[in-house]
Amino acid sequence: MRYRILGPLRPAVTAGRDRIVLAMLLLHPDRVVSVAELVDAVWDEGPPPTARAQLQACVSRLRRALPTGVIDTDPVGYRLRVGPDELDSQVFARLVARARAEGDAAVFREALDLWRGEALVGIDSRPVRAAAAALDERYAAAAEDWAELVLAAGGDRELIGALGPLVERFPLRERLRGRLIRALAGAGRTADALAEFRRCREVLRGELGIEPGEELQELHRRVLSAGEAAPVRSLPRTVGDFTGRDDAVRRLVRAIGDADAGSPVIAVIDGMAGSGKTTLALHVAALVGDRYPDAHLFVDLRGFGEGEPVEPAAALLTLLRQLGVPSQAVPVDLADRVTMWRSELARRRVLVVLDNAHSSAQLADLLPASPGALALVTSRRRLAGLDGAHPESLPVLAAPDALALLAGIAGDRVWAEPEAAAEVVRRCGGLPLALRLAGARLAHRPRWQVADLVRRFGESALPELVVEARSVADAFALSYGQLAAPAQRVFRLLGVYPAPLFDAPAVAALTGLPLDDAEDLLDDLIDVHLLDEPEHGIFRLHDLLREFAAALAADLSPDERRTAVEAVLDLQTHALAASTLPGRRALLDLDLGHPEPGRPDLVAAVADPVARVERERPQLGAYVDAAGGTRYAWWIPRAAWWHLFSRGYNDDLRALFERSLAPVERAGDRAGLAVIANYLASAYVRSADFPRGLAMLDRAVTVQEELGNRRAVATALGNRAGLYQALGRFDECVASGRAALRLRALIGETSSARALLQNLAAGYAKLGRHAEALHYRRLALFTAIEAGDAAGIAIALNHIQKDKRALGLTSAENAERYLGVALRLARRCGHRAGEAEVLDEHAILLRDLGRYAEATALHEAAIAIMREASDRLYEATFSYDLAVTRALAGDHDGALTLHRRVLRTAQALGATDLVALAEAGLRRRPSGRGLDQLRPVAGRGRMVG
Repeated sequence: MRYRILGPLRPAVTAGRDRIVLAMLLLHPDRVVSVAELVDAVWDEGPPPTARAQLQACVSRLRRALPTGVIDTDPVGYRLRVGPDELDSQVFARLVARARAEGDAAVFREALDLWRGEALVGIDSRPVRAAAAALDERYAAAAEDWAELVLAAGGDRELIGALGPLVERFPLRERLRGRLIRALAGAGRTADALAEFRRCREVLRGELGIEPGEELQELHRRVLSAGEAAPVRSLPRTVGDFTGRDDAVRRLVRAIGDADAGSPVIAVIDGMAGSGKTTLALHVAALVGDRYPDAHLFVDLRGFGEGEPVEPAAALLTLLRQLGVPSQAVPVDLADRVTMWRSELARRRVLVVLDNAHSSAQLADLLPASPGALALVTSRRRLAGLDGAHPESLPVLAAPDALALLAGIAGDRVWAEPEAAAEVVRRCGGLPLALRLAGARLAHRPRWQVADLVRRFGESALPELVVEARSVADAFALSYGQLAAPAQRVFRLLGVYPAPLFDAPAVAALTGLPLDDAEDLLDDLIDVHLLDEPEHGIFRLHDLLREFAAALAADLSPDERRTAVEAVLDLQTHALAASTLPGRRALLDLDLGHPEPGRPDLVAAVADPVARVERERPQLGAYVDAAGGTRYAWWIPRAAWWHLFSRGYNDDLRALFERSLAPVERAGDRAGLAVIANYLASAYVRSADFPRGLAMLDRAVTVQEELGNRRAVATALGNRAGLYQALGRFDECVASGRAALRLRALIGETSSARALLQNLAAGYAKLGRHAEALHYRRLALFTAIEAGDAAGIAIALNHIQKDKRALGLTSAENAERYLGVALRLARRCGHRAGEAEVLDEHAILLRDLGRYAEATALHEAAIAIMREASDRLYEATFSYDLAVTRALAGDHDGALTLHRRVLRTAQALGATDLVALAEAGLRRRPSGRGLDQLRPVAGRGRMVG
C-alpha cells in the first residue's frame, strides 16, 4: 500500500472526519495516537458526548478501505503500521538525511520530487495543519540545503528557475531568498539579484513589519560591492530566553579570554540529548563575537541524527562557501580542501561553531590551526581525544533556573502554581529540551493549568513531551541508535533495574556479563551522556532516560526481564549478608537456608560491604517491591537487618519489614513469614510498640512450631524474654529465657545464643538476683568471644560491669577499664545502641566519683544517640539516670523536670519498672545519698541477630 501526505492525501477518503483520522495516523506512523489526540483533531475543543463512538466508526470505515490488519487497537488509541517504503514522508526523511550526510545534491532532488504540493492540502484540522506546516518547513529547509550544494557546484543558472516558485511558496524564508539572490548574482544578473532583495524587503515589511536579517543584508552589500570582502555571519538564530548556565558561561568566556594569543581557542560543550549544548554555544558566540569580526561560521555535523555523520569533506565545502569561496574554486581532494580552509582562516579572525560532532576524528580536519580563531564544538559524546581543548560538560538545570525557563515560555501560570510547577520541573528532570516542550504545551493551551499538565504526565512524562516534530524521546532515540549492540542491550536492561543508583557489579548481575565487560560498557554509556556517574563507581540514569529505557525494556520477554531482576536481587542479598559481622553470620545463614550466590565473583568484588549497604539503604524498599512474591522479598530485609538494627536505623528497619510482609503473605511463604515476624518485632520493641512486638513474636513462635523448626522457636522465645523484661514482667522474662535454653539443649543446638543469655541475665538482674545474672553475662561473653562478635563482647563487658557494681565486686579503676574496652568495640563495629549503653554506664561511674559535669555530658550523649534511633524506652531510661545525676549535683528543679518527662513516656510505653522509679524520684527531694538505688540496673531486652 502506498500512502501519500506530501500533497493531497492518498489513498483518497471521502468522509471529512475519516480523512482527518487517517491523516493523524499517517502523521504518526507506527505510533499509538491517543483517542484524546484524535478527538482534538476532529472536533478541536468542542467534542460531542458521542465523540468516542463516532471515532470508532471512523476507524471501522478506514479498516474497510485499507489493507487488512494495518490498524491496531491499543488501550490508549490506534496505530497505523506502514512498511519501510510505503509512506512518502518517511522516504523523504531518509533521503534528506542521506543527502545531508553525503553532501549529494542529486539525492536532495530525489527527495524534493516526492512532493506534489502543500502537505495534506485541503484537510481543515488544527493539529493536522500544524503538523503539515512542520512538514512544509522540512521541505523548505531541504530545498535550501539542496540549493546550497547546487550553488557550491557552480549551478547558478540552473538553480534560478527552480528557486523562483519556491520563493513564491515560502516568501518569508530569508535563507531561501538568499539562495536565489546568490544564484542571480552568480549568473551575472546583478540587477535582478538587487531587485529580488528589494522584493524580499517589501514582503517582510508588509507582512511582519521588519527588515531583512543581518545575513541577507550582508549578502545585499556584497552584491552591491561586486564581490568585495565583507564580514560573514552564518550563525543560526538562537533563543531569546536563554536561562541559567551562569557558571558555564563564565568559565567558557574566561577560557576564551585567557587563551594563549599564539594559538586557536577550542571549547567543547558536551552533554546529554536536550541539555542545551547548541543554545549555550550560540549564546557564548554572541557574547564574544566582537573579538572575531571577520566571520561567524556554523555547520551541523549531524553526529547524532538520522543517517550518517557529515563527512569532513562535505563540512569543509559548506564552511568555505560561507567564507565566500566560489564553488568552482573549492578543491575536490580532501587534503587540498583542508589546506584551503586553513589558509582562509589564517587571513581572518574567525569564530566557527561545529555543532553536533560525532567524534574527535570527524573534527580533526575542521578545527582551526591559526591564532585568532575560536571553535565552539558541541557533542553528545565526551571528546577526550581533542588535545588542548577546554571541556564543559552540561548538567541538567538547577531547580530555580528550570522554573525560570518554564515560566519564560509558559507565563505567569508557573508562579501561580508553585507546587505543580515544581512537579513539572521534577518530572522533566531539569532537562532544558523537556522544559521547553512542557512550556510549549502550556503556552499553546491557555485554558490549561500547570496541574493539568502534571496529571497528563501520569506514570510517564515522555509521551507528553512532544511538540510538532520535536520530542524528548526522539532525541534520546538518536543517542541510543548510535550505540553498539552490547551497549544498547545494557541500556535496555537498565530499564528494569529496580532502583535509581547502581554500581558495576549490579550491572554485571543484571546483564549476565563479566564484570570487566560491564565496566567498559558503562564507560561507553557515560561517554555519550546516556548515563551519569554522580560519584566514583556509582551510576544513575536521568529520570526521563529511565522512562525511555523502561519503554525499550518492555520489548524484552518476561523471562528475560525476570531473570535480570532476580540476578540483581541475588547479588544484593549476598552483598548485604557480607556486611553482617562474622559472629552473627551463622544465624543469618540458618535463616536464609545457607544459599549460595549465583555470581560469587561479583560478591567478592564488593570491596567494602558495609559502605555499600549504607549506600543501598534508601533503595532497599525498591528491591523488596521488585521481588514480588519471591523469597528475595524477605531475604533482602533479613540480610540487611543487622546493619539497620545496630546503627539505629529503626524507621528504615520497620518500614522495610512491613513492606515485605504483604507479598510474603500473599505468596504463602510460611518460613519467610516467620522470619519477618521475628525481626519486625525488633523494630517494634525498639520503638516501644510493645503490644505489636509481642504479637509478632507470638506469631513467629506459632508458625515456627507449625513448621517444626525448634531452633527458630527457641530464638523467638529468647527474643520474647527480652520483650517481657522491657515490659517489667521479669518472672515471665526468666521463664521464657529458660524455656528457650531448654529447647536449644534438647535439639543439641551449639550455635551462639548471646542475645538469649543477655535477656535472661537482664531478667535476673531486675529481680535482684545479680549473681545469677552475672553467671549468664559471663556465658554471653564467652560465646561472643568464641564467635568473634565484637558487638556482643562490648555488650557483655558493659553488663558484667553493671552486675559487678550491683554486687560491690569492682573498683572504679577496673570498671573504667571494662567500659573503655566496651566503648572501643562498640564504636569499631558501628553498634550505636551498645555505644549509648556504655556511655550511660560510664556516666554513672563518674557520678559515683562525684564528677557530675562529666557524667552529665555522657548521659546527654547517650540520650542523643537513642533519640536519633527513635528508641523511646532507652531514651527515657537514660533520661532517668540523668535526672538522678542532676539531683545529686544539686539541680533539683532540673531533676524534677526530667522525672516528669520520664514518667509520661514510661506510662505511654507500659514500662512498669521505669514508671515506679520516676514516681519515686518525684516523691523524694534528694539531697545527696541513696539515689543510686533508684536506677534500673539492666537495660532492655535484646533481639537475636
